[in-house]
Amino acid sequence: MNWNDLDFFPVMGEKLTAENTLRLDFTAHNQALEAVNLSDTQEFDQFVFAQLKSAGKKYGIGGYLEKRSIYRRSGVFATESAEFRNIHLGVDVWTAAGARIFAPLAGKVHSFQDNTGFGNYGPTIILEHEVEGKPLFSLYGHLALQDLQGLEVGKAYQAGELLCHVGPFPENGDWPPHLHFQLMWDLGENWGDYPGVAAEKDLEYYRENCPDPNLILGCKILNSI
Repeated sequence: MNWNDLDFFPVMGEKLTAENTLRLDFTAHNQALEAVNLSDTQEFDQFVFAQLKSAGKKYGIGGYLEKRSIYRRSGVFATESAEFRNIHLGVDVWTAAGARIFAPLAGKVHSFQDNTGFGNYGPTIILEHEVEGKPLFSLYGHLALQDLQGLEVGKAYQAGELLCHVGPFPENGDWPPHLHFQLMWDLGENWGDYPGVAAEKDLEYYRENCPDPNLILGCKILNSI
């Protein structure tokens, strides 16, 4: 598939560029994380948005296949060492709660639900698309609860149509406000949910099933890494 031949509407309503977007690093290489109590969402929130304010940016971005250290904040990810999930499968767009999120291409609602629990997705919507005759699913996590009200499976969206909003904490799974945007070729039996973080032992499967969301987002600061 030649993604460059496809036309996508900006998920955040505007293109993510070097002028409005800052790459954020949540790996162990970012030693500043050591001074942050990540289990305190208010403190974590202040850490994230202080960086954006200092850089004069509206959005923070990053995360695809990033080996993250921040998942120690939640038991959702902490299992036996071989099963510990710390490889991020989506791209996160960190920005103010209430920011609007748009459908990047035509599709319909496959499923949705509120994935409750500290560190989980919170309100989540999955759209089903057809791209060159092949099904493709897009997931939007950490939304506002109001986005699920009145939503119906099968509801159609056109590219550029308002889909949902970045949710506030704690209703968004208790994270600093951001969109978790992820692509999947195959959902399996998942409904309103799909792993957004993988264990290293499962990375090859998820790398194949979850293509880089930046193929749709088109943020060039990610391509320059």
